[in-house]
Amino acid sequence: MENAVQSRLQSVQFGKAQRYQNLAILPLIAPADGACQYRTLGEALAAWDLAITEVSEAGSVPNLMVINRATQPVLLLDGEELAGARQNRVLNTSILIKGCSETRIPVSCTEQGRWAYTTRAFAESGNIMAFKARARKTRSVHESLESLGSYQSNQGDVWNSIDKLYSKAGFRSATAAMSDLFKAQTEALLKCDEVFQLVPGQVGLLAFVDGQLVGAEMISRSAAYARLHAKLVRSYALEALMPSDSAPAGKPGEPAPAPGGSSAPPKPAGEADLTASARQFFAEVAAAKEQQFPSVGLGTDCRYEARNLVGTALVHEQEAIHAAFFRLDDSESPSHRRRPFPRRHPLG
Repeated sequence: MENAVQSRLQSVQFGKAQRYQNLAILPLIAPADGACQYRTLGEALAAWDLAITEVSEAGSVPNLMVINRATQPVLLLDGEELAGARQNRVLNTSILIKGCSETRIPVSCTEQGRWAYTTRAFAESGNIMAFKARARKTRSVHESLESLGSYQSNQGDVWNSIDKLYSKAGFRSATAAMSDLFKAQTEALLKCDEVFQLVPGQVGLLAFVDGQLVGAEMISRSAAYARLHAKLVRSYALEALMPSDSAPAGKPGEPAPAPGGSSAPPKPAGEADLTASARQFFAEVAAAKEQQFPSVGLGTDCRYEARNLVGTALVHEQEAIHAAFFRLDDSESPSHRRRPFPRRHPLG
């Protein structure tokens, strides 16, 4: 494992668990920030130092162009959504955009029913892709890096993940946009904003759904994490608070019924149980197979896989700028996932 990622895993401490319905968040707290300075997507866009557009007038589904006019790097997060232009997209991997540069970035479509300009440039949507969809996308991008040497996702799989969320939510929007799912769940997500408060020194989180650890996020700087905290929490909350696959869907925004449709929710896992699960998960991450690839921007893109686990970390100047790890279902584990990778996107 890349030493920077291993060091980060060992340095973070677990905060007190925060809970809402079947979702629990365990804050990750670091004793010190990394030295690498950068801005988040939101900061750079607000200062008009960053412009994100289609690569050409005609556009291309799997690629966008980023122009950074400032000297400071900008962090674009894996799964972070960009809204506008011909259709909404999400980042296929975390990228540290160089200062004063133009960079072609790999993305996936999250709005299947639109291919027409609404704006000339992209804006921050305020969303990060739901965690299960991110896990599947992380897995497919890893496949693409291994087989094609590119940061391409399985676009059909991304759309299928969004379709599954629409089925759970019990409605459909005109363009099947992922952002419409977040809008429909506004009331529940605002409640999550109240419950899952940022704590001093927080640089990440561990998310548990129905007592099971489903994902982990770590950022190198607490100030950057603070700007991303609500978006990251919502990426886990969106799907966690929806009915389970076997439960009947309620109205958008209403609290989800108990998992499996039962009348009584499962007994919440205790603090010690969550901490023990967290330590076990970190041990699995540390033992996972690692592969390294040149990043689209600054640094190295590290990929991890083990049984029922996938992950990615962007490392620059011996710092883990962003790392994300996800638990996979048995049917999605690496031993079950090998299949021909599509070489063409259906649009663009």
